[in-house]
Amino acid sequence: MNFENLKYYIPSKPSGHSSEISADLVVYGATPAGITAAIQAKHLGLNVIIAEFSNHIGGMTASGLGATDFGAKEAVGGLSREFYKRIGQYYDREEQWTFEPKVAKLIFTKWLEENEIPVFIQQHLKEVEMEDKKIKRITMENGNVFIGHMFVDASYEGDLMAKAGVSYFVGRESNATYNETYNGVQFGHPHHKFEAPIDPYVIEGKKESGLLLGISEPELQEIEPQGQGDKRIQAYNFRICLTQNIENRIPFPKPPNYDPNQYTLLLRYIHAGVWDAMNLHTMLPNGKTDLNNYGGISTDYIGMNYEWPEGSYETRERIFQDHFNYNLGMLYFLAYDPQVPIHIRNEVEKWGLPKDEFMDTGHWPPQLYIRESRRMISDYVMTDHNCLGQSVVDDSIGLASYQMDSHHCRRVVIDGKCVNEGDVEIPINPYPVSYRSIRPREEECANLLVPVCLSSSHIAFGSIRMEPAFMILGQSAGIAASIAFKNNTTIQDVQYINLRNELIKVNQVLEWDSTIEDNPFERMKETFGKDSKKEQ
Repeated sequence: MNFENLKYYIPSKPSGHSSEISADLVVYGATPAGITAAIQAKHLGLNVIIAEFSNHIGGMTASGLGATDFGAKEAVGGLSREFYKRIGQYYDREEQWTFEPKVAKLIFTKWLEENEIPVFIQQHLKEVEMEDKKIKRITMENGNVFIGHMFVDASYEGDLMAKAGVSYFVGRESNATYNETYNGVQFGHPHHKFEAPIDPYVIEGKKESGLLLGISEPELQEIEPQGQGDKRIQAYNFRICLTQNIENRIPFPKPPNYDPNQYTLLLRYIHAGVWDAMNLHTMLPNGKTDLNNYGGISTDYIGMNYEWPEGSYETRERIFQDHFNYNLGMLYFLAYDPQVPIHIRNEVEKWGLPKDEFMDTGHWPPQLYIRESRRMISDYVMTDHNCLGQSVVDDSIGLASYQMDSHHCRRVVIDGKCVNEGDVEIPINPYPVSYRSIRPREEECANLLVPVCLSSSHIAFGSIRMEPAFMILGQSAGIAASIAFKNNTTIQDVQYINLRNELIKVNQVLEWDSTIEDNPFERMKETFGKDSKKEQ
């Protein structure tokens, strides 16, 4: 299997053929949020271009996350809802919320072509030039220069925002920072517990032998206070598209840097009687699945991503490859390693990579699931008070409706046993997201909108961070940018009443209709199952 093209970063140098491209709106990132921002601005008459870091458009939605984390469907409007209707048309249905990755990419590609929006791929941001607190131009490593009146940072990392000098935070704020309940260090939630006690040492029972691979930190001498802040972020993985269709299945190949010792912890868990690492297979059309993390030890590479948000491109490439080798290696190990019980090997060996997906990258999804990176700090920070309905903003640009959801942030040792820490799953009702949370402070940048790495605490971001919500916020950012451009004003001076009127015209859902029957506990139960160990 050739994984040569499966890279986060391929260095690029000025070729002598660099271009200077001007537009009314420059969108950095061909994620779903970037695509809806661009389409909406184009509908309103702006000249728009997209600069994308990778070779891939559509972000996670087109890279394996085919089981949409939508919360309440009634909270999804505008272009976001149109996307799922377009997916439905492909499958000859009114709308469709589960889909094959190649179909999502097809829809996004046609959508951009219909609107004649050019996408420049492999644009690695190098410099941002500011003038009078506005972004004037952005320069890429290959020498390309993008000049715009308005900018949208729709990247998962917030790189444009950071290089523009906008304030941001990485990690988990303490509960005390915003007087929250579910932020910071989180021990005690039922989801962090292993189903069986697992010895963490290379030689069982011998601390001096050292810790097994997969344990991110030394043994804790005492449990840290609940809600204490730190710089840790929730785990990443790949959302892996699999199939059992023999005619479309490629057996799991051995990854380039395969190390079976990485899975000793998982093997001990299996020998302890727990086999659930692949329990979260969500069925997609045509016999495919979206495989996600489940339980104590699965596809999440816990604690191995801390450097990603502020890391160099080379650092991110290393982390990307480590996650790829870990995820594919786990599947290869479970399918073929003789240490694994035969009934599990037989079960896993029936699965494989689909021949008709991700053909340019060895049939492996090209986008790592960046669940959390930088988060802007603006005039308004979304917190768990918003998620819980304790605070309601008066400048809604769309609704978030998924539960507060954080994956584990680390795997530690307590009293000689493995413990995962950081998982939080709290059901919520749909709630509005503030316009102020996607625009920087005026004294920092006056022509930038940030619909993905928005101003939010760690735990509130865990609710907002779903792809349908990003599409909603991206579209709203596109409208705000259009209003600011046409009125020759700053993003901060956009009058909300004008923004609201335009949002209503395009069918954004701005307030939750309390007459709609919606039980967030039942929604979470449907998503996670009765035992609620599943993770998004």
